[in-house]
Amino acid sequence: MTKNAVEYEHLMDTSFSDANNTVRTSVMPRWERKKQKMLQEQKKQQQQQQSQTQDASNTSKDGSSGSGSSGPQGDRFIPSRAGMNMEISKHLMLSCSINSSGDQMQENMLPEEQRAIADSQKDAYSSSLSSALLGVDDLQDNRVMAYTEKAPVPVGDTVNNLNVLYSATSAAGKKKSNTKLVTRTIPTAPSRVLDAPDLMDDYYLNLLSWSDTNILAVALAQTVYLWNAGTGQIEELCTFDEGPNAHISSVQWVQEGGAHLAVGVSSGMTQLWDVQQGKQLRGMDGHTDRVGALSWNRHILSSGSRDTTIINHDVRVARHNVASLQGHTQEVCGLTWSPDGETLASGGNDNLLCLWNASASGVQSTPRYRFTDHQAAVKALAWSPHERNLLATGAGTADRTIKFWNTSTGALLNSIDTGSQVCALKWSPFEKEILSSHGYARNQLCLWKYPSMAKIKEFERHTSRVLHLAVSPDGGTVLSAAADETLCFWDIFAPPSAAAKGGKGAAAVGAKDPFRQGAAPKTTRITQIR
Repeated sequence: MTKNAVEYEHLMDTSFSDANNTVRTSVMPRWERKKQKMLQEQKKQQQQQQSQTQDASNTSKDGSSGSGSSGPQGDRFIPSRAGMNMEISKHLMLSCSINSSGDQMQENMLPEEQRAIADSQKDAYSSSLSSALLGVDDLQDNRVMAYTEKAPVPVGDTVNNLNVLYSATSAAGKKKSNTKLVTRTIPTAPSRVLDAPDLMDDYYLNLLSWSDTNILAVALAQTVYLWNAGTGQIEELCTFDEGPNAHISSVQWVQEGGAHLAVGVSSGMTQLWDVQQGKQLRGMDGHTDRVGALSWNRHILSSGSRDTTIINHDVRVARHNVASLQGHTQEVCGLTWSPDGETLASGGNDNLLCLWNASASGVQSTPRYRFTDHQAAVKALAWSPHERNLLATGAGTADRTIKFWNTSTGALLNSIDTGSQVCALKWSPFEKEILSSHGYARNQLCLWKYPSMAKIKEFERHTSRVLHLAVSPDGGTVLSAAADETLCFWDIFAPPSAAAKGGKGAAAVGAKDPFRQGAAPKTTRITQIR
């Protein structure tokens, strides 16, 4: 009985259960459709979560590997269009996109043997095609984006000029010479060298003068020597030995005749000597300190002193002091009259350049022009023989410039930095050229073309600063005197005709000059020949 009841219940469960597929209809019940939809959505969400997790893991791996690399990161590579071939870049980009889809279909359609032949010929065909159309044999070496352009050169001078004035090396500040500016041959070595012992190394003195009679006056310590460039004869003119520190501070020949020499001494006196008779004609006072600069204007002798004053002496009359010019505050070291005798230029240790009228008389404290452009003592002064009212000036170590002035209008025409102390200036009487002598660091002479101020040539022989320059009466020979106690003669200004014919003056007396004939050494002490 019990067994029959159990079997009956089992029969009822299997006959009327939802799992019985034999009695299922073709329409899915609503609850079953809803359950199936929920299962699909859950499965889809699980797949999305798995893909996000995988992407995050890949990103973290890439970041960890990139952080350990030494190369640049981010988008700091900026392509340069100047280094890119835009036509080749466009061709490469288009060919890559086309080949990615079309080449694979073509290769699958070809047999393996023809596919190998096509691959070998494809490179040759591509090379010849790019060479004909683009002008490039190999496209593999060309990049779509180029980063090979260098950074632009910085504009402007990045060197601090206040670090050093100039270098002590011989190559520092050295400019190339341009010999094409002149047609003549200019020797680079001096024609002769004289020894001048006891030549004072003082920037503010003027110890050299060459007369129009071809006689050179040189002041060595307390003595003035005269050297005849025609005969080679040397004689002693005078000695000033009033005290242990007494010395000759300046010499200057009279403009015409060459028979009278003005001598300035350390006591403040200005002496006038007759060279032919060998005696002093007169002594003119007025200064309280040494007379370092002298200049003649016919019968007027101007003297500049360390007492900051300039005195115009009329050597014809007993009361010689006709004007006292008081425009400087420190020692007057440069003094020269213009060729027309209308203007006196003075330079001082106060960095001032003053221009005075010839008509000045009495005590004058206001010059016609006062220029403050120089930054150091103004010693080098030279009037142009080619242009009226053109004055060239040069200053010391802190300035290093040569400036050109129009003394009629007071305008600064030009200024050029020479790179070293300017000690003296001399114009060429034949060409528009100017010669400058310099101090540290190279102690050279420089020949410039005016007005371009292109450097024609440099001359190096002295081992110390070249303090003085003088020009021979024929204008062909230049004499330089330096603190190394030597005098050098240079054939710089000689024109081609004078150089061929022999000229006059110091350059033309070689037959009578023992230094040229070899009877004496090239370097000879002045004081040994009396």
